[in-house]
Amino acid sequence: MTEPISAEGATSFEVAIEKPIVEVEKLNIYYGETQALFDVDLQIPEREVTAFIGPSGCGKSTLLRCINRLNDLIESARVEGEVRVEGENVYAPGYDVIDLRRRVGMVFQKSNPFPKSIYENVAYGLRIAGENRRSVLDEAVEKSLRSAALWEEAKDRLKDSAMGLSGGQQQRLCIARTLAVEPRVVLMDEPCSALDPIATARIEETISELKKDYTIVIVTHNLQQAARVSSHTAFYYLGKLIEFNETESMFTNPRVKQTEDYVTGRFG
Repeated sequence: MTEPISAEGATSFEVAIEKPIVEVEKLNIYYGETQALFDVDLQIPEREVTAFIGPSGCGKSTLLRCINRLNDLIESARVEGEVRVEGENVYAPGYDVIDLRRRVGMVFQKSNPFPKSIYENVAYGLRIAGENRRSVLDEAVEKSLRSAALWEEAKDRLKDSAMGLSGGQQQRLCIARTLAVEPRVVLMDEPCSALDPIATARIEETISELKKDYTIVIVTHNLQQAARVSSHTAFYYLGKLIEFNETESMFTNPRVKQTEDYVTGRFG
């Protein structure tokens, strides 16, 4: 195996996005005294799928969680720089974090349905926001389950516990729950890592459909998955953004030696 070149002093390569919905500028993240991300600049295109790739511990999930400020939940976390969603810096004093997490939803690595019915799982976010009109909830539940490619499998089981669904169905339910509050951006942190190939294929099909209406950012260790579902890919190594480009270009003609080493399997 070829040893990867160091990230120290490496030249990064980034393409400019004409209409970004998320902009990251000079972002540095620390956990206590340990720096996890270094001077990240990135623009994420609207209504596209952007994949974050790189070895374990390179900062992919850390950056993902910065976009909707989930790192706030870690006491030792400290953020420098800006993350703008639709032009607004989400780290500005007084910024409404609750509203941010409605506009920027999150699907986690392990499906986490609530111990409630399928219907109540999807309606949960709307109920929390004060929406209790049955007609509105019914419409939102059906729309969200359809968008997550789960309606046909769940429409006759809406009162059943979500815990009775298969792993792949539970993950699609979590996607539906995220979509119910109509976010602008959906973050997905390795959503297929615990799923079998058939369930993974269904999630990937769902992602391809969702990009018509949503901006998707997905962290994945699976390079083939990144190649299949994304239009743009960002490669991270040792806390630095090494290359960001259109996915096809990234995999067929990487601009940076580290990227080439990673996508050809020399390390990772």
